[in-house]
Amino acid sequence: MSFKYINKIPNPEEIIDMIPLEKSLKDKKAERDRIIKEVFEGTSDKFILIIGPCSADFEDSVCEYVSRLAEVQEKVKDKIIMIPRIYTNKPRTTGEGYKGMMHQPNPNEKPNLVEGIKSIRRLHIRSIKESGLTSADEMLYPLNYPYVEDLLSYVAIGARSVENQQHRLTVSGMNIPAGMKNPTSGDISVMFNSIKAAQISHNFIYNGYEVETSGNLLAHSILRGAVNQHGENIPNYHYEDLALVSEEYEKRGYPNPAIIVDTNHSNSMKKFDEQPRIAMEVMKSKQYSASLNKLIKGFMIESYLVDGRQDASEVYGKSITDPCLGWEKTEKLIYNIAEML
Repeated sequence: MSFKYINKIPNPEEIIDMIPLEKSLKDKKAERDRIIKEVFEGTSDKFILIIGPCSADFEDSVCEYVSRLAEVQEKVKDKIIMIPRIYTNKPRTTGEGYKGMMHQPNPNEKPNLVEGIKSIRRLHIRSIKESGLTSADEMLYPLNYPYVEDLLSYVAIGARSVENQQHRLTVSGMNIPAGMKNPTSGDISVMFNSIKAAQISHNFIYNGYEVETSGNLLAHSILRGAVNQHGENIPNYHYEDLALVSEEYEKRGYPNPAIIVDTNHSNSMKKFDEQPRIAMEVMKSKQYSASLNKLIKGFMIESYLVDGRQDASEVYGKSITDPCLGWEKTEKLIYNIAEML
């Protein structure tokens, strides 16, 4: 026997009944969804920052980070909409290491998926309640999405998942913006094919049912850099890269064209403290070109309470996965972006 069956996983309805989202927070989410959608529909010129830890680890430090974001959000609300990154699943290149709260609600303990599902709902709900900000998560596993779909205002599809059919079809049924990253190869045609698939209607098996979707016209591109055949990182945030994506959008005629630039990963050559410089360069490109100014809707930034990363969870608010920009640098970066808008 290849599989050892450990626990039967409760279905989404059972988990949501156990850990519901109260009415006042549902109303808050609906309002947040509205103002975020307006950016991607082109009726608002506010700038999006999808910002936060590489991966959510401990509830207290994540919520403290998001509450700090909320204080800054109030100061820049006329120009910027901040969507906290609360990424509860972590893709691992080799399959080793911490895979996120969905697997391990406590990174220092053994995996427990049932408790993990409960923990991520509690985290998202606590974050909304304490900060007023609804969050983004990466949809690493489409089957997990029903457990949190009433909590999220943005979803990202990662570079390793963007070619997967089930991811594309699932996005087509969402009613929130979904960013489709370019694959690690950097082939933007794959990213654009993924956007097209997400924007049209489909019929498929989902959450134990045959479903039909209407298509998600808010699916859009995220540029995260690439890796060549020699394992070298290649950025794709420079003016020429942005112009190429703009030309491709114009050629294809997709609804609601939008670019989110990921300032970390291969764009930063995995040097987390390069993120402010990268953001400033993109802002200058945005100022230089009227078409890019309209097309570039925001940044994806990896940031936490403390600079860098650690192997063991010894320092409160320091990433245990990829290195992140610390709070002081993050706050300064947010204000610098606001000044350039």
